[in-house]
Amino acid sequence: MKFINSKLALFLVTSCMVFGSVSAQEIINDEPVQDTVKPKAPTGKLKVDGIVAVVGDFVVLDSDIDMMYKELQAQEVPVKDITRCELLGKLMEDKLYAHHAIQDSIIVSDIEVNERMQQQIDYFVDQLGSEQRMVEYFKKRDLTSFKEELFEMIKNQKLTEQMQKKIIDEVEVTPEEVKIFFSKFKGDEIPQFGAEVEIAQIVVKPEISQEEKQKVINRLKEIKSEVEAGSSFYSKAVLYSEDPGSRSSGGFYKMTRKTAFVKEFKDAAFSLDEGEISDPVETEFGYHLIYVEKIRGQEIDVRHILMKPKVSKESEAAAKKKIENIRERILSGEITFADAAKSESDEKETRNSGGLLMNPRTLETRFELTKLPSELYSAVYDLKEGEITQPLLEDDPRTGKVFKIMTVATRYPDHRADFAQDYLKIKELALKEKQIKIIGEWSEEKIKETYIKIAKEYQSCNFTNNWVKK
Repeated sequence: MKFINSKLALFLVTSCMVFGSVSAQEIINDEPVQDTVKPKAPTGKLKVDGIVAVVGDFVVLDSDIDMMYKELQAQEVPVKDITRCELLGKLMEDKLYAHHAIQDSIIVSDIEVNERMQQQIDYFVDQLGSEQRMVEYFKKRDLTSFKEELFEMIKNQKLTEQMQKKIIDEVEVTPEEVKIFFSKFKGDEIPQFGAEVEIAQIVVKPEISQEEKQKVINRLKEIKSEVEAGSSFYSKAVLYSEDPGSRSSGGFYKMTRKTAFVKEFKDAAFSLDEGEISDPVETEFGYHLIYVEKIRGQEIDVRHILMKPKVSKESEAAAKKKIENIRERILSGEITFADAAKSESDEKETRNSGGLLMNPRTLETRFELTKLPSELYSAVYDLKEGEITQPLLEDDPRTGKVFKIMTVATRYPDHRADFAQDYLKIKELALKEKQIKIIGEWSEEKIKETYIKIAKEYQSCNFTNNWVKK
């Protein structure tokens, strides 16, 4: 896979450009544009349809490129050196993936699309101030037309993601391939890895009274009775569920037995028949009503309503006092941080490892310092090894309020890659290179067999892919 301008890299991973799709059409001919063309000023010249490229069954409009510029600017990405040719190339890549995803019968559900669309709208509203300002910024007629175009864009984007995943899903690297990959680097060419840290934490959750738990259980039982009497589970989830990840989609999740859900939830879901609703199920996140909407072999569609018992002020104060006492005992030398985590922490995922956090991307305990989430970075970036933070109050939207203390167990300075010490990171780089090569080969082959037409004004662009089939 050939690379596009690096200034686009972050944006193009998460971008949201508003454009639609229609059936393939012939292209108009205009004068060539240079590869350095920037956003155009109005000329008063009307161009039929504004179509600048066709890829399979999809088209790219001139306005799509303008929209990408506006989205880049909305995310405060400098556009000074980004050309229209580069953006057109990216749009055509996305259309190529989406076209062949449909040919390969890849399906994207409306529920998935609507969920991501709402997240994107929430982001725009947060950045621009209101839905009306969002509509005006993107120069759309009204909110409805904006949502219709956004829906089509996100659907195509998800088709692209699924197609890319299918292409590289089976790609692996052997130890020998990793060794050959690393042997190509000499001297200053050897990759430089940034400073890393191992972080440990101890978590104390405020206790919840049995009375508060029973209130939630009783309310969920009421909702279950109302649904069984004819009310909509979807509507109840939208109104009452405290799961931010699924509330807007009516509590919907698609899952198999291998899906990463907590055991209690998964066991309850797979014990139900199609159309059946569970009694309240307790997990570390709270209490759930689970409704099995559809069973398809080993895959099920479920909806759930999550409710969390409330924490009293007294319980919160007691938890804070407990974490303060744990910190004092560690500082006095009475107990080590690791032993305190094993005996006192309420976080079962880190308790047995002495509180060490696991990097979900690498499955190691090391984190690259500059890539830490902002809240974690601010807590530990200037800690010396063995130092402990003051008690921190964290209000997680999933698990609720907890108190925690953190320490940097080990610091690793930035360094040139070492094959033995950094094998997993080097393996990841080798795998990415191989995946890029596989995708590049796929793109080259599919471009040859796909109907592609580019407006004459863009045919002089210095594309990284062979779109003009020279």
